[in-house]
Amino acid sequence: MLSFAIVTKLSIGSILLPHLTTASQIPLALHSSSSLSSPPLLGFGTWNLKISAENTTAAVSAAIQTGYRHIDCAAIYGNEKEVGKGIKEGLEKAGIERKDIWVTSKLWNDHHDPALVPKALEKTLADLDLEYLDLYLMHWPVASSNGKNTIDYKDVILPPSLSPPLILHPTNTSQQTWSALSALPTTLTTHIGISNFSPHQLTTLLSSSSTRPFAHQFELHPYLQQPHWLDFHLLHSIHVTAYSPLGNLNPTYSHPGSDPTILDDEVISKVAGERGCTNAQVVLSWGIRRGTSVVPKSSHVERIEENLGATECALEEEDVHKIDGIRERFVKRFNDPSGGWGVELYKGLEGK
Repeated sequence: MLSFAIVTKLSIGSILLPHLTTASQIPLALHSSSSLSSPPLLGFGTWNLKISAENTTAAVSAAIQTGYRHIDCAAIYGNEKEVGKGIKEGLEKAGIERKDIWVTSKLWNDHHDPALVPKALEKTLADLDLEYLDLYLMHWPVASSNGKNTIDYKDVILPPSLSPPLILHPTNTSQQTWSALSALPTTLTTHIGISNFSPHQLTTLLSSSSTRPFAHQFELHPYLQQPHWLDFHLLHSIHVTAYSPLGNLNPTYSHPGSDPTILDDEVISKVAGERGCTNAQVVLSWGIRRGTSVVPKSSHVERIEENLGATECALEEEDVHKIDGIRERFVKRFNDPSGGWGVELYKGLEGK
């Protein structure tokens, strides 16, 4: 589906990779395969879906009834029981079966011990009331234990005075955690993947394991486009899911007056007016046109329906180029817990 037109060489950190033209990133269709061998390109997110237990269940059910076939969950969201009830209700009311939807969940940092990985998956499946997941992600390359956070895949250089210095690649928790994820039965999770990894962390994983991540979920939107990082995944056949695809519309990132809101951006508004779409539909359609799955969240039926309309929002190539151009004047990463956790995240990526 994708044609790789290599035009220049660019680097992310120490990684040299081709840069693809924007046109080469645009799929020929907006929809993923109906076989669900990969995540549908428009999904429904459940982060911060917590107005009430009843609202969470109702929103997930409404999403499935409206036409969403991709539900994104995580243990740390604290709502998987309610999400599971919504999945069950939605499937029944939509007249479809479990095999007709894609469900992703994530392993939290406090379960990186290999012995805890199967238990974490069992708990997620029990809370969701499902027999299996389509995709299980390592939520962060960070292990939490006894109130301390440890970032993995960091080279140790000893001694600094040695020329050239000796670079050690110590065994670390994330490699062990990845091995434990790789050992999970495919009857319980069809695919495994990662989230929030840096270029060095991902390349280390790829070089140290024979199991390639099926997918990588990280922050992507017009204010954090990361085209070269996206290219890297395309070249390695790793599917990308964009979380927070509407950027700082997420209330977690709201700091009144500090940053412009993506949905108020003049470029987005102009394209929306020309194409007869809402601003949110334009932003989501742009993400879909890049070949990434996008997982917007909403507690309101009208917004759930509006976001689904992104699949019918037909952007022209010139529209995509205009939105791509936003990157030249504004780049912002909204989700960065580095300071609070006391670890370094996203090294070598945009927005750092």
